[in-house]
Amino acid sequence: MKISELKEKRIIHRPTRSFDEWGNRIYKEFEYELPYNPTHKGNETERLFAKVIDMIPFFMVFIFIFHLPAILGIIFSIPCVIISGTFCEWYFGTSLGKKIFKLKILDDNGNQPSFIKSLQRNILVLTNFCPIFTEYTSKTVAMGTQTGTKMNFSMHLNNKICKTYIVKESKLIEIKELLAQENKKAVH
Repeated sequence: MKISELKEKRIIHRPTRSFDEWGNRIYKEFEYELPYNPTHKGNETERLFAKVIDMIPFFMVFIFIFHLPAILGIIFSIPCVIISGTFCEWYFGTSLGKKIFKLKILDDNGNQPSFIKSLQRNILVLTNFCPIFTEYTSKTVAMGTQTGTKMNFSMHLNNKICKTYIVKESKLIEIKELLAQENKKAVH
């Protein structure tokens, strides 16, 4: 069994057009089997900061030891982060920045990624830094309704292509148990 094949049951309460004798709306229950989502909300921001944390040591080396301009320090840090990230994710299942945010990388089988898969992930991370601009509306008492543009980073492309998942360390046990349960069902 693979993480991508896991399902979780969800009960959705949909309103009907009927009301009970006290005027409360009657809801119908629908049970769905939805794909299991091992990630957590807001992980794009954590991943972005984790990548910046991974770059800082290399950036500092290029600036203070090699006396390069800041822009060259950033440019030279990128391949260093790709290489170090590949080895760290393959060997430890995480990088320095991800360790600070308590994130782990899993392949579709629930294990640490192989060296090749980790290398693919880290090369494809460059495509993740394409921002997505969305329009939002906020209402406040003092300012009224305001509309603006919000920039988000969609950092899932490399995981979709490589079939890897970035999960919180606290969720590892849950994922392993779900995989074990599904594997037992498949054997019986």
